[in-house]
Amino acid sequence: MTRTPPAPPFPELVRSPPKSFGWLDARLLRDKWLGLLGPERIAALTLLALAADRTGSSFYRRETMAEALSMRASELDEALDRLQHLGLLAFRPWSPGQIDGVWQLLPLPARRH
Repeated sequence: MTRTPPAPPFPELVRSPPKSFGWLDARLLRDKWLGLLGPERIAALTLLALAADRTGSSFYRRETMAEALSMRASELDEALDRLQHLGLLAFRPWSPGQIDGVWQLLPLPARRH
């Protein structure tokens, strides 16, 4: 027997999907990535996903990201480093030694257990 899902509290305000695209994969929730990442890393990943172009690339400076997320620079750096270590994010500096450059969202690795 199929159950009818409950109606939303405000059916007249149901959102329509935007005509644009999005970079947040539902597997972040389903495969338990959110619990692994924690709040600071989720915030950094979400910011970069919202700012990403059609190639999954963002060009936000670290200072801009930290300010937008109300994070200290050291907290943001740790979050970005961990996202790179987990294979969720890649970075290429504008030139050798620079801390700013291009951030690229990578496809989610295989399911985490």
